[in-house]
Amino acid sequence: MTSREGGVLEGRVAFVAGASRGIGAAIAVALAGAGASVAVAARSEEVGKLPGTIHSVAERITTSGGRAMPVHCDVTDEASVAAAMETTVAEFGGVDILVANAGVLWMGPIESTPLRRWQLCLDVNSTGVFNVTKAAIPHLRARGGGSMVAVTTTGVTMTDRGSNAYWVSKAAVERLYTGLAADLKPDNIAVNCLAPSRVVLTEGWTAGGNGREIPPEMVEPPETMGAAAVLLATQNAAGITGTVQQSEELIPQRQ
Repeated sequence: MTSREGGVLEGRVAFVAGASRGIGAAIAVALAGAGASVAVAARSEEVGKLPGTIHSVAERITTSGGRAMPVHCDVTDEASVAAAMETTVAEFGGVDILVANAGVLWMGPIESTPLRRWQLCLDVNSTGVFNVTKAAIPHLRARGGGSMVAVTTTGVTMTDRGSNAYWVSKAAVERLYTGLAADLKPDNIAVNCLAPSRVVLTEGWTAGGNGREIPPEMVEPPETMGAAAVLLATQNAAGITGTVQQSEELIPQRQ
């Protein structure tokens, strides 16, 4: 998508954590296409086990006419998050939008889950969201409001399908954000969760999905999450806030 004058997010700054690939990259591209300046934040500065880096995503945006910068950020490290946020503010002048997307996937049964995998899911998917959210709040408040979006999963509510570390860690995020919405309403900050309605076959899913076959009708393109994130990014406390949204249910509200 190409950034354009008069886009719905023109003049706003977005910090997207976990933006080097998958859903985060799609959201970063969509926000830039709607006019936002985007900090593409993640640990991936070089190609590793999974494709995609903060540099390749930022270049994709700037090549299409948007405004973006790659920012190294380890969401589990409070100092790294603070430095990434300050770098963004120094370059773009502030932060209006936070997308907390960084995550790791582990969907094995509880009885065969190594403690280190359980802890990693909590560290990245729950504490990582806490870290970037805590760091972003003063900057959104300084801009007179804004929007915070945490990417979660429909698996949180699928209790008939058992339990795993990934769903548990995302459930914690949903409680964090739905409660935080009330705390930040006086600051005119919208706080919402966004989950895909179906499965987005990201690089992380392919690597960590335990070989599960997903029928084509259950697959959702990552661009749908991008479009839904743009809608939530336009909100403040007077609009949609304190909710857990699903992408394909949210999109029709734009019409």
